Amino acid sequence: MFKDSQLQAKEVLEVELLNEDVESLGYKSFVDLAQLFFMKMLSPRYENNKTILRFYKLNRDSSFHKALSSIEKYGVDSEFFSINKAEQVSFLYHYQEALKFVKIKDRKRVLNLGINTGDEFRVIKELLQDDEFKEKEFVGIDYSASAIEYAKKDFKDKNIEFIAHDINKLQELKMQRYDLVISIGTLQSSSINFNLAFMSIYQNHLEKDGSIILGFPNCRWIDGEMIYGAKAPNYSFNEMSLVLKDIHFCKKYLQQKKYKVIITGKDYLFLAARKIC
Repeated sequence: MFKDSQLQAKEVLEVELLNEDVESLGYKSFVDLAQLFFMKMLSPRYENNKTILRFYKLNRDSSFHKALSSIEKYGVDSEFFSINKAEQVSFLYHYQEALKFVKIKDRKRVLNLGINTGDEFRVIKELLQDDEFKEKEFVGIDYSASAIEYAKKDFKDKNIEFIAHDINKLQELKMQRYDLVISIGTLQSSSINFNLAFMSIYQNHLEKDGSIILGFPNCRWIDGEMIYGAKAPNYSFNEMSLVLKDIHFCKKYLQQKKYKVIITGKDYLFLAARKIC
């Protein structure tokens, strides 16, 4: 029904079905189908014995992925700023499970590379008791100065420090080591050599028995919606080779260092690693 549709961006398509047909297939089938055609399923209407499904056509040109590369591509005035990954259940659940796997309650010093406005710290704060959170030290680093300034104003916690800096030049900060390093959707940036950056972080910024959480986007953000499927350059469809290549490199590297490594997630794939006791 979508293939023949000539729907334009922001228009709504209505499809009338019998209630029993919708119940047989399940709403999830229609949600998945809508994503394949870059649509968002809206609340249905019910009339007599029929269900009217409603689908909003996303504006594919409205995406931070298409923004010109610059220091403020992810700043407060960018399209990225309106996105909150933690509001997405498929992100939040798997991120929380990764935090539990690395035993977040036992970690004292946490470094987040690519923190932006601090959403990932807020998830940790909500996961822990107040006293557990306050006894930890958090440092978040991001290239976007406006995002960091926003985070500083938004978080009043004295145990959190936000720094605007280039992740490629972490050595300039002369930081201590951390027993948990988190980086979600940042090390895959085109300006970063993934393998070299990852090894440098492990060798220079992680404690001997520290843990790591890396998040690899297996999705795209279009018109404010998280659409499943990583997209490689020059491909019009979901293609995960680069994502899997980076994950495999990290997993093999960490296993050689005597780490237990798990890979979880869906729209974001999480690599979580902790030292084998």
